[in-house]
Amino acid sequence: MSHVFSRALGRALPVVDRAEGALIWDTQGRRYIDGSGGAIVVGIGHGRTEVAEAVAGQAGRVAYAHGTAFTSEPLEQYASELAPLLPMDDARVYPVSGGSEAVETALKLARAYHLARGEGSRTVVIGRRSSYHGNTLGALDASGREPLRRPYEPWLGRAVHVSPAYEYRCPFPGHPVGCGRVLADQLDEAITNAGPDTVACFIAEPVSGATLGAAVPSDDYWPAIREVCDRHGVLLIADEVMTGFGRTGAWFGCDQWEVRPDILTAGKGTSSGYWPLGLAVCSGDVYETVASSGFTHGFTYSHSVVGAAAGLSVLEILRRENLVEASRTKGERLRKELTAAVGDHPHVGDIRGLGLMVGVELVSDRGSKRALPRSDALTERVLAAAKERGLLLYSSTGFVDGVDGDLIMFGPPFVISDEQIDEAVAVTAEAVAAALP
Repeated sequence: MSHVFSRALGRALPVVDRAEGALIWDTQGRRYIDGSGGAIVVGIGHGRTEVAEAVAGQAGRVAYAHGTAFTSEPLEQYASELAPLLPMDDARVYPVSGGSEAVETALKLARAYHLARGEGSRTVVIGRRSSYHGNTLGALDASGREPLRRPYEPWLGRAVHVSPAYEYRCPFPGHPVGCGRVLADQLDEAITNAGPDTVACFIAEPVSGATLGAAVPSDDYWPAIREVCDRHGVLLIADEVMTGFGRTGAWFGCDQWEVRPDILTAGKGTSSGYWPLGLAVCSGDVYETVASSGFTHGFTYSHSVVGAAAGLSVLEILRRENLVEASRTKGERLRKELTAAVGDHPHVGDIRGLGLMVGVELVSDRGSKRALPRSDALTERVLAAAKERGLLLYSSTGFVDGVDGDLIMFGPPFVISDEQIDEAVAVTAEAVAAALP
């Protein structure tokens, strides 16, 4: 009997043994292609001994020093080397232990900014429906992922939500012309209805992640959103927990549209899974404003010296091996091969994404785009069939109407080989055929 409170209640899991590159083996000797990088986490690949050595070396010198008592050379160096890559001026980096903590930090930072400016009435957070920003309560309230919110609704309800940029199911006449402007006008209306002097921030992923499976907005979306936020004095928070550190084929998802947020969150690829590390980053202007009056916030493991060593080592590998560009080119190959293999399947509605962040939406009927009933458990059947054949995929459900909706998602390590991409695509075609004969 296991004493572990498993994340997969009711399912027996294989025991992981080792991993290298884009491959994982269990203790029974079974080999898997890590087609999802875990939870779209692993960018530089598994088994990187230099990252392990950086972590061990730093832990051997100093494993822990509280962030209010010391800074550290790894942290200062990491922030200095990362800052020029971030899509904001004079970036200031607040390291935490993961994406949810990063979002909580970002929301509090937005509040602190407005308090420092004497605008204490600004408390409202605006997010998007069908979004995900984390499982802590503040992050979950900003999220619009209904299946995750539902059990905790009595504790939620402060955030306002607007429509997502979901091109596959865009309801606007004349799509795709002007979609970004229409969505920005919805945000403008939401700010006006809430009261412009009450809204603190708008938070969104540059490319929708787990909930909508790599849904890419129209090119006019982000510039229009930035303009609305500027006009109302609302801070723009870019949630780059999934899209950051090369996942979309650029250093950050915002770079795809040259948008500069006021605050940015990162995680997952920040440490590529080698250490629990997230980041809340703000512009120099936000930092100077907040620093004038202070920031009431903190975590025991924020500003981790070992985490900084891990992040720095990952950053060096990404740059040295040109892995951000590899994500772009290999992502193009993956989407092309998936389109050829399953694009004409009667139940494959859309194949989308940027870089090595690719989603495949599954439907009951291609013409109507009707979702399959959640009771069919299609996503689970596809994932099980793929895993049985040696391929690990990510997934999302319930995104169409809060109940129905099925998609699978790819986010492999950037070091995945062309041969492994070919194999992953072939297995995906087999898994879809097995689940949807």
